[in-house]
Amino acid sequence: MKKITYYILAATLITAAGCKKYLEQSPDQRTQLNSVEKVAELLATAYPQADYATFTEAASDNAADKGTGGFLTEQINTNPYFFRDVTEREQGSPTNYWNACYQSIAACNQALDAIAKADNPEDYNAQKGEALVARAYNHFMLVTLFSKVYNASTAAQDPGIPYVTTPEKVVNAKYERKTVAFVYEQIEKDLLTGLPLLDNTSYKVPKYHFNKAAANAFAARFYLFKKDYQKVITYSNNVFPGGNFKTNLRPWVTVYSQLTGTEMEAIYTKASETANLLLVEAPSNWARSVASYRYGLRTDLVYELFIFRNVTGSTWIQPLYYRGSTENWVVLKFREHFVRSSANADIGVPYTIFPLFTAEEALFNRIEANIYLGNNTAAKNDLDDYASMRIEGYTSNFKITDSKLRNFYGTNDLKTALVGALLDFKRAEFIQEGTRWFDILRYDLPVTHTSVTGESATLTANDPRRLFQLPQEVVLAGIQQNPR
Repeated sequence: MKKITYYILAATLITAAGCKKYLEQSPDQRTQLNSVEKVAELLATAYPQADYATFTEAASDNAADKGTGGFLTEQINTNPYFFRDVTEREQGSPTNYWNACYQSIAACNQALDAIAKADNPEDYNAQKGEALVARAYNHFMLVTLFSKVYNASTAAQDPGIPYVTTPEKVVNAKYERKTVAFVYEQIEKDLLTGLPLLDNTSYKVPKYHFNKAAANAFAARFYLFKKDYQKVITYSNNVFPGGNFKTNLRPWVTVYSQLTGTEMEAIYTKASETANLLLVEAPSNWARSVASYRYGLRTDLVYELFIFRNVTGSTWIQPLYYRGSTENWVVLKFREHFVRSSANADIGVPYTIFPLFTAEEALFNRIEANIYLGNNTAAKNDLDDYASMRIEGYTSNFKITDSKLRNFYGTNDLKTALVGALLDFKRAEFIQEGTRWFDILRYDLPVTHTSVTGESATLTANDPRRLFQLPQEVVLAGIQQNPR
């Protein structure tokens, strides 16, 4: 299958019928977006069709060298593990994710342009809302992975990423990185303008679009990065009526743990699963390779995260499997489906469905906000609700107490202990989903990776390698790459 790559500097024009380079089509084709249905169809491409888990999970402390136990040794897994720039451009690479985000941004901008030119723009309110929120999300992911994490005292100086708000109409258009502060201002503007316009009834399958719950979860994540904790609580509470999370979390104890491996893979990313707020289907080898990569979830990490007792005094129930080797551990979350290049072809593209926002993340964001606002009782109650859905035979004996927290984390500072518990819970919950990297960024957590041959690399606080490198091609557009 021919592989087509889209760069921010190369003009792309996306229509409801598909994607083509701008110079390969007549300019008047832009007028084809002349109905609500066509704009809605275009916005199906407003979400990055790429995964970040491949490179963020390898760079995180969820990965260790399995030696010969991990039989799949590829640079796309090796380079991020040793904090080297990933020069590969294939699926699962930073470059591929960068290109996918800007391709999705182009779809958003084309939709917004069509709506602005429509005779009846008010009929497109739901589509306008989706385009704005999706544009904000794509830029947020880019600034998170390719720029310094938001810091109110330095954001006005830290280089951001290009925030693109107009359709590309010329080849090799020039873009500026500007600052992280500017990017955050634009994200917030798009998010707050778009969110009230969303209408769940405008979607055939709401879980594959920015429905209201997913948009509120995104807002909670955004304000968590900004450390605006009261807004985190507000938007987290908006995800479910009355801020009720417990009954909307994944039922690991009552359902998931009773399933076969095949059933597990089938259910985790289903749109019918209440805990899934937003899903994306992306060309990706992650489902088939996650257990087999040499640098990944090793036995000692399995014990640390799932087998040893946590602060509750118990262990998590998530079923653990290994493939091919006793070092190739996996929590069955992803199932690959293969799309043939034609009906009779033997070649094609593997796809994986990824959850972009979940009930669990929204709950964890509320917990963190309450910790920093000093609402310790509320934070502990939410941690207990989560634990009750992850511990078999849960009783009041497993409730989190101040003494448990202080003893387990070896500190008298209750806030520090609560944050430790929260980060541990999140690390186990989102194993192999790539989101541990976001907490490593926000908390400046150090990561040391070693190999069985003795090679070692350590990622310290303020290490420039915490920023993934921008694609080489953007230099042609006058954009400065990240320092090394």
